[in-house]
Amino acid sequence: MIFFELFAHNPSMIKIPAGQTLFDEGEQGHQLFVLTQGTAEVIVRNRVLETLQHGSIIGEMGLVSPGPRSATVVAVSDCEFVAVDEKRFQFLIQQTPFFATQVMRIMAERLRRANSLLPEIDDI
Repeated sequence: MIFFELFAHNPSMIKIPAGQTLFDEGEQGHQLFVLTQGTAEVIVRNRVLETLQHGSIIGEMGLVSPGPRSATVVAVSDCEFVAVDEKRFQFLIQQTPFFATQVMRIMAERLRRANSLLPEIDDI
């Protein structure tokens, strides 16, 4: 099964016009989102950290560890996202272990990228 197929028939679609935000840094996060159409940017402290494309997952930390969003997501072009709430997230993890592995992989890659932007301990 292709990873994106897990979300192909999800009725929880959210349309975000170009220039608008999906969510803002500091908001409480209770859903993750899968980008199904368009391009969006992940912004932390006014710095673009990542450009999201078709199939990208964002907001996963809000389900794994509820709390404030660590980034803002802005649509570069008109976008469509599938919203995944906690109930569906738990179902996907139980029914498709590959999904859980992919979410962990995404979180690890983002943590590595964020760590690479930090100053060296000796420089502090």
